[in-house]
Amino acid sequence: MYNRARGVAIPSGSGGGSTHQEAVAGLHFDAHVQSCHVLHPKPEPVTGTPDPQPWRCLSQIVEIRSPWLSVIGERLLDGVGRELDYWRVEKPDSLLVITVHRGNLILPVRSYRPGVARATLDFAGGRLEDPGLIPATAEAVVRREFGLRGDDLVASRTALNPVGWDVDSSTSSQRVYGIALELREEIVVSDDSIGAAYPATNLGGREALGDLVCVQCRAVLYEWLERNS
Repeated sequence: MYNRARGVAIPSGSGGGSTHQEAVAGLHFDAHVQSCHVLHPKPEPVTGTPDPQPWRCLSQIVEIRSPWLSVIGERLLDGVGRELDYWRVEKPDSLLVITVHRGNLILPVRSYRPGVARATLDFAGGRLEDPGLIPATAEAVVRREFGLRGDDLVASRTALNPVGWDVDSSTSSQRVYGIALELREEIVVSDDSIGAAYPATNLGGREALGDLVCVQCRAVLYEWLERNS
C-alpha cells in the first residue's frame, strides 16, 4: 500500500480490492467503477515544462459534488505501469488581499473556520473564479470584508503571485493567489470591521507573522515583505 500525504494509493491486487470496497462503503456509495474523464497533463506553471511521465485515469470510483468542493476517487495508471486508487478534491482557487490603509496593514475581524473549529485571523479573501479577474475580485473582497461602498476605493494595486501557488498538490486542485491593495487615504474603514492592524513596514509585517497561523496568509505576506524590503 502506498500512502502519499493525505492521498490514498492502493495497487490493484494484493488485497487492494477489499480496501477499495471498504473506503467506498464508508461513504455509502456504490462501488461500481465507472469510466472517467481523461486526465489532461498540465505543464509546470512556472517553466511550462510538460510532465515527462504523465499519469492516466483508467476509471472513476465515485464522485461527490457540492457547491464548495468535489471529492473524486479514481483508478490511475502511473508512469511505470502501476494501477493506483487515488482520492482528490477539486476546489475553486482562492485570492488573498493584503490591504493597506493609511500606513497600516488591516485584517478583517476573525471568522469561524469549521476545519479547525475556531475563529481565525486571516487576510481578506475569497474565491477566485478566473485569474484574469484578480483586480476586480480583490476589490469586491475588500468591499465585503470591510463593509465599504463606492467604486473609487483603490489607490494602487500590486500583484504578488500572478501564477498562483498549489495549496496541497497531493490531494487538491486549489491554487492561492495574492494581491496587495492600498486604499485611498480618504476612505473611512470602520473600526468594527478591523480585526487587527499593523504598520505597513517590514517590522509591522513581521509582527503580523507572529499572529498568523494560516500558511496561505503567511506565504502571501512573505511575498509582500520580499517586495517591500
